[in-house]
Amino acid sequence: MMESLKFRIKRRLETYLELDIDGIRKVIIDLLLKLKKLTVDQLYQELNRKFNVSYSAVASMIGYIHSKLGILHAYKESYKTPIVYSLKEEYIDIIKSALHKSVIAS
Repeated sequence: MMESLKFRIKRRLETYLELDIDGIRKVIIDLLLKLKKLTVDQLYQELNRKFNVSYSAVASMIGYIHSKLGILHAYKESYKTPIVYSLKEEYIDIIKSALHKSVIAS
């Protein structure tokens, strides 16, 4: 049962990255791998250096990755603090291989 879930997540992630027209999705996944934890604000600041992207677009991308791909934890310390996103440890290898595959394909 667990392997099939990992397989489905890997397939979803690969499809998500295949549809990456401007490279922004690869950068987001790569940043998550490198930084381990980030907020929408941090991600927006990082992406804004390379891409012309709005804050709400960044928020919706991270929301999509969280809800549809299932590879992120979302943690909020209190109602006043921003949500902190981090990769789920059990999917790190899958994420790295999907990212590597997408870099080779592009």
